[in-house]
Amino acid sequence: MIRINLLPHREMRRQQRKKEFNVHAGIVAAIGVGIAFGVGMLINSQIDAQETRNRFIQTRIADLDAQIKEIANLEEEIESLRARQESVEQLQSNHKIPVHMMYELVEVVPEGVYLTRLSQNGSLVSLTGRAQTTERIADLLRNLTTQAPTLDKPQLGEIKAITLRSGGPTGGEARRLFEFSMNVVIKNPAEEKTDQAQARRPSQVASR
Repeated sequence: MIRINLLPHREMRRQQRKKEFNVHAGIVAAIGVGIAFGVGMLINSQIDAQETRNRFIQTRIADLDAQIKEIANLEEEIESLRARQESVEQLQSNHKIPVHMMYELVEVVPEGVYLTRLSQNGSLVSLTGRAQTTERIADLLRNLTTQAPTLDKPQLGEIKAITLRSGGPTGGEARRLFEFSMNVVIKNPAEEKTDQAQARRPSQVASR
């Protein structure tokens, strides 16, 4: 009977399988490391791309903020220029108002009425005068209301009867007159333009 010792052969097979296992394990480990490295590189590239986009967005935001600030400064300058223009126009209008007012007073003062005093405080004008009759004073009030575009809201103050003598306090012909005082308001040209514009709007809407 022949006996064969298989122990060395089994040991060789065991060693061979161990080597193969180690090789496979190394390959798997290398593949895992490669995959991890690739995933890491992909993530890093995505992070870099996102950071680049963020920097671009921040730059654009800074540019837009600068443009918004510039627009705001321009709007402030425009408002300042408008305010100056309105001030100049108002000054020009105010220079013309006394001329218009005196012209209108000459036109609206009826016969039999004469003014003895005129004073102005802002937009309020105070008139003092004398009239032959109270009807003449009423005519003056009506004329100020309807025929004086620069003047508005006439209000009668005091009326009192006085006697004047042509020859002095004691002699000459005696005349009975009525001394009066009244106030009138000078219209603001800007408000007048606004009122005219508002008055035109309903007609424009109706025409449409």
